[in-house]
Amino acid sequence: MTRVFSGIKPTGPVQLGNLLGALRHWVSDQDEADTIFCVVDLHALTVPQDPAELRTRTLELAQLLLAIGIDPARSTLFIQSHVREHAELSWLMECNASFGELRRMTQFKDKSDQAEFVSAGLFTYPALMAADILLYDTDRVPVGDDQRQHLELSRDLAIRFNSRYGDTFIVPEAAIAKVGARVMDLQHPTKKMSKSEDSPQGTILVLEDLDAVAKKIKRAVTDTETDVRFDTAEKPGVSNLLAILSACTGTTPETLAESYTRYGDLKSAVAEAVVETLRPIQERFAELAADPSGTAAILASGAEKAQAIAGPVLERARTNIGLLPQS
Repeated sequence: MTRVFSGIKPTGPVQLGNLLGALRHWVSDQDEADTIFCVVDLHALTVPQDPAELRTRTLELAQLLLAIGIDPARSTLFIQSHVREHAELSWLMECNASFGELRRMTQFKDKSDQAEFVSAGLFTYPALMAADILLYDTDRVPVGDDQRQHLELSRDLAIRFNSRYGDTFIVPEAAIAKVGARVMDLQHPTKKMSKSEDSPQGTILVLEDLDAVAKKIKRAVTDTETDVRFDTAEKPGVSNLLAILSACTGTTPETLAESYTRYGDLKSAVAEAVVETLRPIQERFAELAADPSGTAAILASGAEKAQAIAGPVLERARTNIGLLPQS
């Protein structure tokens, strides 16, 4: 089977864009691929973190992934720092990435311009991301547009390592979700919805109170016209609502647009669809949160499964690059 790997950072609450743009596709991938999913807590350390909050967010994110539908019987779910091979292979990747390649990463440029403290890890973390992917002989990586550059670096590093040291890594392919891949801010529909607190009324959190969710959608920005059509350039607000409804229902935005003549009716339909999408997730999350030991057992089993794959791949890389084996 095709092997799929993806990871998510425990750096803030999961919002609707994460769910509809990526995480629901993770769930469907379980039906057709060998899926490996990881809470990448080491990546969170590229900026200063409160230790207690990081531990709490990491556990909660793992529980949310389970609540969304990641099935430990069909997928491998684990915490990145629980599999030490990630850190070791990351060093080998750093030693094969050039300074110029890392300096050209647009996310580093953006984040370093906004930070008072810029860690070396923020500069080199694309090498850790490459290690995450390559450790599992990954065929396909579901990524958003903002991560395509890092995936390309992962591919370049795999090709370079294979060329220098012999056949070691599978070169992964990117998979970009088409439907619901970009959920926009409800108040600023030309901007992507994000975990940021800059626009609380424009962002829907997966674990947010459902009445509050409905109110936010009904207050979403549209435009001064009255017709409902899917036109992201001329009608970004209305198009965003149609895209959200499309991702929740599986019907194309263009088809949905034909069913509405008033913005109010469209907003009500979107609010109902989103609430009913989130309700079972929230209920399952509450069950998991009440039994943290059960989640810990799932994560321990996942780390064991992940290490069984990652260990031989790392050993292959160590051997090929010339490191002396332990006796």
